[in-house]
Amino acid sequence: MSSPRTIAALDVGSFKICCFIAEARGPGKVRVTGMSHQASAGIRQGMVVDMDAAQQAISSAVHSAEQMAGSQVHEVVVSLTGGQPRSQVLRREMTIGGGAIKDMDVRRLLHDCRGSATLTDSMLIHAVPVGYSIDGSPLTPDPRGMHGQTLGVRMTVVSAAESAVRNLLTCVARCHLEVRDLVVSPYAAGLAALVEDERDLGTTIVEMGAGTTSLAVFYEGAAIHTDVIPIGGRHVTNDISQGLHTRIDHAERLKTLYGNAIRSSNEDREMIDVVQIGEDPDATPQQVPRSHLNGIIAPRIEETMELVRQRLDKSGVSGLAGQRVVLTGGAAQLPGLRELAGQILDKQVRIGRPLRISGLAEATGGPAFATCAGLLMFAVDDRGEARSAQAQKAPANGSLFGRLGGWFRENF
Repeated sequence: MSSPRTIAALDVGSFKICCFIAEARGPGKVRVTGMSHQASAGIRQGMVVDMDAAQQAISSAVHSAEQMAGSQVHEVVVSLTGGQPRSQVLRREMTIGGGAIKDMDVRRLLHDCRGSATLTDSMLIHAVPVGYSIDGSPLTPDPRGMHGQTLGVRMTVVSAAESAVRNLLTCVARCHLEVRDLVVSPYAAGLAALVEDERDLGTTIVEMGAGTTSLAVFYEGAAIHTDVIPIGGRHVTNDISQGLHTRIDHAERLKTLYGNAIRSSNEDREMIDVVQIGEDPDATPQQVPRSHLNGIIAPRIEETMELVRQRLDKSGVSGLAGQRVVLTGGAAQLPGLRELAGQILDKQVRIGRPLRISGLAEATGGPAFATCAGLLMFAVDDRGEARSAQAQKAPANGSLFGRLGGWFRENF
């Protein structure tokens, strides 16, 4: 039996920063040995807005996880939500002359396809081969050894604003950590929360974070589309704060204890205490009907789900997205959200949690931690990514993001 390899995942969110450290013996064999999550700081809508505050929060999360795991980490797989990640589907074909398809043929095709991506003011994050075709045949996951005149590939490419990516890389580097890989949040969440049939038959993962709601469409085992909406759970909290004239922390507490995405007339008789902004701590709280609170929450959730539906309709892949939606992220835990999402999206909806990873505590096994768990899954199996020539030649589970490695060497 091979000795375990230590891997680390860092989910940098607008509400919390989470670090998982795990031992891996290969795909599907991951055991978490250390974990920590801290309140986020210096991050807004997935982007670094205060370098010092973000650095301190990241360092604290990683240090606590290291203490629990009893080991020190030097590189991490990091989630990416900011920078408006966008995806495009590329297709490329080349003549191979009828012989058996070799590794070099596949590498050359992937290099040509990746090079045709439009990356103006953006950085390449993912280049995932969805499948290969031989002489126009249906897609196959591995064409090597087969014979044909032409070889084609369909590839999903995800890019994000270069400035947002570099700010995140700089922040992590200042914590004396190297970024082994960047993974867009919904892609990571899908790796953790979807079962194999869902990834194959077509499923949309909707990752509902504090600052953003991001989505990824999986089909035939691969992510074929990603998108992000700049609305998240923090916007709901802000709406409550403004609508009920209460502090942000109290608004978050009201949302957690009494919130529901579906309004009900039965809630008119249930009163809740609301501490007004600026009031003396000993003053009597104002009482408002619970229906008033949920009358503030529901419109924002409805708006978010409508935007998800519109983005899917415009994506060009709605026909492949299937009839299933899996919700992950901290905001997905709001009661009534699953039912409301099902009504608006007209699909079967379930709440997703990390699967196939051992060692998670009950408190870290929910939808809020799907992205961090998925980063560990990506660390042991990058699913044939073809982002650089270096990655194509390296072993699948040990490839490095070539541009990241070069950038680190130049700047740190």
